Amino acid sequence: MKKSFGSSCHGSGRAMSRKEAIRTFKSSDLQEKLKTKRGVIVQVSELDLLAEEAPGAYKDVDSVVRSVQIAGLTDAVVKLKPVGVVKG
Repeated sequence: MKKSFGSSCHGSGRAMSRKEAIRTFKSSDLQEKLKTKRGVIVQVSELDLLAEEAPGAYKDVDSVVRSVQIAGLTDAVVKLKPVGVVKG
């Protein structure tokens, strides 16, 4: 509690900028991949914006959770599985 003022990370954090993600990932491919491989339904106002939120644009959540556990800042209680994404 004292180490972090009672706070902990609430996401894994970005591994690349939004612009870099747009250059790296193709939104239409990403939408199809999320649906077929992960069962995630994506609703987005502008398909081009989806690449900004590509899973590959973020740090590995398991490694982030492990590091805050090792630092003694938090304990993992549950791991959630996304079922939908709303962007825009």
